[in-house]
Amino acid sequence: MSASRLMLDLDLDLPGRHVGDLMLRWSDNSNPLGYHPIPVISLKGADGPTVLITGANHGDEFEGPAAIMRLAQSLDPSGLTGQIILIPALNAPALAASSRVSPLDRANLNRAFPGDPDGGPTAMVAHFVETELLPRCDAAIDLHSGGKASFFEPCALATRTADPALFGQNMDLARAFGLPLIWQLGANNDNRSLNSAAERVGIPMIATELGGGGGVDPGITDATEAGLRRCLAHIGLLPDSPPSNPVRVVQIASPRHSVYAPGTGIFDRSIAAGQAVSKGDLAGQFHFVTEPERPSIPLVFTESGLVLAHTCRGLVQRGELLALVAQDVEG
Repeated sequence: MSASRLMLDLDLDLPGRHVGDLMLRWSDNSNPLGYHPIPVISLKGADGPTVLITGANHGDEFEGPAAIMRLAQSLDPSGLTGQIILIPALNAPALAASSRVSPLDRANLNRAFPGDPDGGPTAMVAHFVETELLPRCDAAIDLHSGGKASFFEPCALATRTADPALFGQNMDLARAFGLPLIWQLGANNDNRSLNSAAERVGIPMIATELGGGGGVDPGITDATEAGLRRCLAHIGLLPDSPPSNPVRVVQIASPRHSVYAPGTGIFDRSIAAGQAVSKGDLAGQFHFVTEPERPSIPLVFTESGLVLAHTCRGLVQRGELLALVAQDVEG
């Protein structure tokens, strides 16, 4: 495969604090001859492990970037045993547009790995991360939330990898983050995600889902900053932190257990993220507001479980996710 067309204008091997751009060259009407900047912050102290922390993989998810910026401005590189590579907005063009996907090519970065050095801008970013950044790291954290479309019960995501030892490291890192809920990514995980890229490279990694709704929740952002610090201590870059609390571990047993829109209309929600539900419980009423002659219908859960996320949209279309249902992991 060809080398990356992207260029990083800072030297990641230099000690101290350094800020620069990952230069995404993509000629379009907005920027025909220059580059689209993806800001990168390097904090490098004494010899030790290297950790990559990214936010805004989807550009309408803001709690992660806020927590990363707090971390970047509060940590002194001289107090680190190792290096932190911080990218507050991995999909910077999407963040500028407050969009889940990139406005440059309408592609979803977290469905673009392993990428393509000769592909579109999103594929080129994915390729650079998987071939240039992850191989120099000892761990990675990718901060997500529900974006403008949905709200997630805050949780850490750990991939059940083919390598049991790596899976154990993923779970240890998720526990260190300290949220009371872990979403274990198993058979229904998408292998085009950054989580799967880390598995291919062979380094431990977690993602998160941190609320959502299109804003920045102060309590969730506080918990995110604290979780990042606990993970850095767990990996060895910072002094030891207090142990995390016991956690609940869930997984998506089947996409069929979730609730989807049966048509165009309004979901009159009866549940909230984090709520336990039983088979047959009411998820909400569905109103066919564009066809008022049709009677509203109740939508019920087909299986028991935990509501991991719900839609934040008003008017929804057939097939849209209304309530994401997960089940506890046995053992």
